[in-house]
Amino acid sequence: MFAEKLRAATESNNSYLCVGLDPDPERMPHQDVVPFLRDIIEATKDIVCAYKANFAFFEALGIEGMQTLLESITYVPANIPVIADAKRGDIGNTARFYADAIFNEYGFDAVTVNGYGGRDAVQPFLDYDDRGVFVWCRSSNVGAEDFQDLELSDGRPLYLALAEKVGTWNEHGNAGLVLGATWPEQIERVREVCPDILLLLPGVGAQEGDLEATVEAAMSDSGGGFIVNASRGVLYAGRGDHYAKAARNEALKIRGRINVMREAALAGGNGRRSSGQ
Repeated sequence: MFAEKLRAATESNNSYLCVGLDPDPERMPHQDVVPFLRDIIEATKDIVCAYKANFAFFEALGIEGMQTLLESITYVPANIPVIADAKRGDIGNTARFYADAIFNEYGFDAVTVNGYGGRDAVQPFLDYDDRGVFVWCRSSNVGAEDFQDLELSDGRPLYLALAEKVGTWNEHGNAGLVLGATWPEQIERVREVCPDILLLLPGVGAQEGDLEATVEAAMSDSGGGFIVNASRGVLYAGRGDHYAKAARNEALKIRGRINVMREAALAGGNGRRSSGQ
């Protein structure tokens, strides 16, 4: 199961860091995507708890893009989960085929989805109770406030109502939420209403999310319950021949900062809730 696989990887690598696989031809030191990602994975596989492959970067490569993605992730060790960052969202019948493709055909351990269509649009993914399903909740971009912060009649912002709803969908323990690391106050509000749910937190590094504040807001009583994702900040830490070493050094630095923050919060009695990875 995804949760068990993630827990084991977190413990074995002492890590809550997920590295995003986002191959950008304009920033890569060479244009060979598979060797580039292979080198990144080899350099970081003992530092991370997961990898996250952003479908957009592979789809932009044309008809061979998905084959490139599937070939790249063969270099991920079997004990490390891989998240398909696909943000799928459609009505139930279509969602069923999306879920089948991502979980059965491509073999990913988890996926990101858009919950705007409601439960029946997300349920086909949740039905795979051995896989993780992260629902896009409060994103890291500036324009997120245009809709996600809209106030409902009961005073709650839309993103918080979505979070609470996803909490009720978590019957198999495989539902999670995506929350931008650029907004630690919103993360804390979500954690208050969803104490048991796993949080995927992109936006660290290139998007300048506050790592320490994010970890403190996201962690559960046990000091877990979250995954911090870093993509561009790790992938493109160096542009020369030593890009893999630079990526490793950056990943080590981020992992270290996460662990220091967790330990300090736990030692200070700042864990607030009762469960989590």
